[in-house]
Amino acid sequence: MPVMPPEWEPHARTWMAFPPDTPTSADLDAAGLEDVRRAWAAVANVIVGFEPVTMVVSPADADTARRLLDDRVDLLPARLDDAWMRDIGPTFVREDSGRLAAVDWVFNGWGAQGWSRWGEDALIATVVAGAAGTPVIASPLVNEGGGIHVDGRGTVLVTETVQLDPGRNPGATRASVEAELQRTLGAERVVWLRRGLTRDYEDFGTRGHVDIVACFAGPDTIVFHDQRDPEHPDAAVSAEVRDLLADAGPWRLVPIPAPTVLRDDEGWVDYSYINHYVCNDAVILCAFDDPNDDVAAAILQDLYPDRQIVQVDGRTIFSRGGGIHCITQQEPA
Repeated sequence: MPVMPPEWEPHARTWMAFPPDTPTSADLDAAGLEDVRRAWAAVANVIVGFEPVTMVVSPADADTARRLLDDRVDLLPARLDDAWMRDIGPTFVREDSGRLAAVDWVFNGWGAQGWSRWGEDALIATVVAGAAGTPVIASPLVNEGGGIHVDGRGTVLVTETVQLDPGRNPGATRASVEAELQRTLGAERVVWLRRGLTRDYEDFGTRGHVDIVACFAGPDTIVFHDQRDPEHPDAAVSAEVRDLLADAGPWRLVPIPAPTVLRDDEGWVDYSYINHYVCNDAVILCAFDDPNDDVAAAILQDLYPDRQIVQVDGRTIFSRGGGIHCITQQEPA
């Protein structure tokens, strides 16, 4: 049975996707698209100092990508609709033989959302698997990498509003989802959170990805988004997540306080330090020019004492609907 290794195990490579000029970026002018591309490139240019990085890039954007990216970042040409590699790329697992394989979930634009396009992105998992030289495990489950987080010992965190979303998996039950996660990821236990953060249910959200709410930070530790301002609706979400996890297992639960900023021009923010990326010898952490940036960095340094904590401004990425974890996907060593 294949098993998904935890993110903190050694990586062979990080996979990313370069933001394309497509209908999903039609709201951006040329300067706005450049800013978004620079934000993605900044993450890649940090990670490549710790491990290899391959950036999937639409052929028309190859020159721009090469201009913005560190020369050590490899480019893989493929047509793209968007740039969220965590969600469109494969989930790498290790088979009993030790060989890697790549789970190809069905991708349908986060539940067939009206603004999304996914004809090209739905093919990226197989493109990446082919480039990585790994066999593909096809799954009928509509799912994204941001919708799961694992401890490497058989436990998977998910949310009801993603896995049981009628726009993704109409008619699915907890039992049917758990059976497929067992087949593909080696899940022996699935911990169901009820929902994600408030902003994630607005027009350009994912309807509740777990990787912005809670994640494993070691086999016995879970960190969770702790919104401490009662004015923000996520304060209730944080309390619910804390209580559910406390009841579900004997984990060490570590709250990471949310940034102090509560709103932007669009409404309640979902800025979260949970959406970080653990790579070889480093943790890449979203920063928001906020007093809690250093608080979050200190917490993660305590949890990952042998890794360097590197802060990268995440505000432009969050303005597009996600964070650093959402734009990266690890290939285990």
